[in-house]
Amino acid sequence: MVDEFYISLAINEAWKYQGLTYPNPAVGCVITDKNGAILSISAHKKAGFAHAELEGVKEALAKLNPLLTFPQNPNELHAFILQNHQNLLKDSTFYVTLEPCSHQGLTPSCADLLCALHVRRVVIGTKDDTERAGGGSEKLKKAGIEVVIGICRQECEELLEPFLLWQKGRFSFFKLAMRLDGTYDDGIITSADSREFTHKLRDACDLIVIGGETLRIDKPVLDSRLINGKSPDVLICTKKEIDKNAPLFNIKNRKVIVQNSLDFPKEYKNIMIEGGSTLLQVFKDRVDWFLIFHSNFFSNKGKQNINFDLNLKLIHNSYIKNDRFAWYKKYTLQ
Repeated sequence: MVDEFYISLAINEAWKYQGLTYPNPAVGCVITDKNGAILSISAHKKAGFAHAELEGVKEALAKLNPLLTFPQNPNELHAFILQNHQNLLKDSTFYVTLEPCSHQGLTPSCADLLCALHVRRVVIGTKDDTERAGGGSEKLKKAGIEVVIGICRQECEELLEPFLLWQKGRFSFFKLAMRLDGTYDDGIITSADSREFTHKLRDACDLIVIGGETLRIDKPVLDSRLINGKSPDVLICTKKEIDKNAPLFNIKNRKVIVQNSLDFPKEYKNIMIEGGSTLLQVFKDRVDWFLIFHSNFFSNKGKQNINFDLNLKLIHNSYIKNDRFAWYKKYTLQ
């Protein structure tokens, strides 16, 4: 059960960045020393940033040698570690949710890095079957490293599902925020930290979908200003006339699509639908996952509640300070 424990830590860390790593998968990594003491718990945070293994190595080496000063660029970081690791991670064990990559992409091969560090053992949740990045475990074995594959496989594959869906065509999810009493209207619902996380999700998305009523009532901008991120394109699904002077139309380099169809344009691969009960009812059978923020208070202002049948399976549950947020999939009762 020791391997399962460490992999579960890596899984939980990766879930913190689910939805933020597009077009890369969410991946977690735990590194222990030869005695099983945890040196780092890390994850891939965003495309172009260090992979989970490289980030974990940086954190572990910083703990073992506080005098090291690490560059931020992942390619420079990889080269720096190769020159300065001092064999501090020799005989360590890596626990990763996904097989270490074997290729040079935006960042160097993680499998090559682990070989150079002379680690003793690598425990992998699930293999990387992509033609471009797969094969890392074979490199590790050839370097004499013990490799174990398939620990907590189901949980690791579920973590990987958005990546596999957008690789095949598209991943879409419905984002909803609600209070403890089930209301979702009339003003701010979640904390500033949760709203910042939503802006990170927008920054990673190709397209945001809303309904005409959201535009008319809330007049949202739907940008990522809280993190200085991009303003994704917007699809407005409505059968009624809309005000094209609304704020979201006044964003540079943004395409706004207005249509009465519920079909997603084919050119978009990572799509977030933002709305309330009406839009959720419309899209509940058209999206892959659901992301629900549950704030920690009641309100005497809210008048609209979620009110229809929908069976959901909880995939992962986490917290942003006092707000709980959870990923769900649709579930059919047997």
